[in-house]
Amino acid sequence: MKKKISIKDIARELNVSISTVSKALNDSGEISKEITERIKAFAKLHNYRPNSIALSLKNKKSKTVGVIIPEIAHDFFSTVVSGIASVAEEKGYNIVTCFSNELFEQEVKNIETLMQTGIDGFIVALSKGSEAKKDYHHLREILNQELSLVLIDRVAQDIYCDKVIVDDAMASYRAVNHLIQAGYHRIGLLTVPNYISVANLRTQGYKNALSDAQIPIDESLILAVEDVHSDTIISEFFDKCKFDALLCNNEFLAVRAVREAHDRNIKIPQELGIITFADGSLAKYSYPKLTAIDQHGAEIGKKAMELLVESIENTNQDRNFRTEIIKTSLQIRESTR
Repeated sequence: MKKKISIKDIARELNVSISTVSKALNDSGEISKEITERIKAFAKLHNYRPNSIALSLKNKKSKTVGVIIPEIAHDFFSTVVSGIASVAEEKGYNIVTCFSNELFEQEVKNIETLMQTGIDGFIVALSKGSEAKKDYHHLREILNQELSLVLIDRVAQDIYCDKVIVDDAMASYRAVNHLIQAGYHRIGLLTVPNYISVANLRTQGYKNALSDAQIPIDESLILAVEDVHSDTIISEFFDKCKFDALLCNNEFLAVRAVREAHDRNIKIPQELGIITFADGSLAKYSYPKLTAIDQHGAEIGKKAMELLVESIENTNQDRNFRTEIIKTSLQIRESTR
């Protein structure tokens, strides 16, 4: 294995002091541009990497952040993590990703464990369990320990920290409008329980779009599914209700609706239009390919990591918290007219 080059090695090879090398690598104005460029070129040529442990001891920062997400099965959360990772690498941070598996207890355990390792901050998407309980004491503990926190996607409004969300209500509104303009009028909603913040917003957008189009809201066409992997409840919904379009809260619900339609010889999109939230692999490679609301998960991740780094490195105690809203876009495919 090739030996790692150190600051001492660079100083010896270029016949300059260790202090000069350190200052040049940190862009100190005390060192001339010519010498700085020569030192950086040599360091790059020999793949020099700073000692992260030594840096963390010097700066009293671990340069490591924790990412807590509900699950990895959704392509959406995978793309969020990829966005976080890209900015983390650019800014010189490491990330540790944990999954709550939608459980409140696991979310709390993940945070407590990472806090013991000297983590600098957290990016968290709340689990269903946390939102159901409305118990956010573990998030308040992060803030009480003066650690940085950014909430993403599923957020708690009464936790005062930076947040990155999408325009869920407007996304739902635009999707229903698209269905109406395509000639669908009995539009159903397959969603998850309204204690999940994004579900509540999406239901509001759905209802507002129907009201603005002067289409009566039929509560029987709204199905909140606790277990998105359940086949029976979707089948019963098709048995009991008459609809010509569906807006689905996620890809799992959409794919189950597509399968149910196929089993009943219902033609998509002629007899049933379907739009899903999250433009992941299931939407892109389903048959037919699904019209989908792209939440731009990578952009959410990038913005969340940028806010977290800003919070960690900002010494201004009066820094104002921000809520960044990422705009969604509708990817029109084969499941709508």
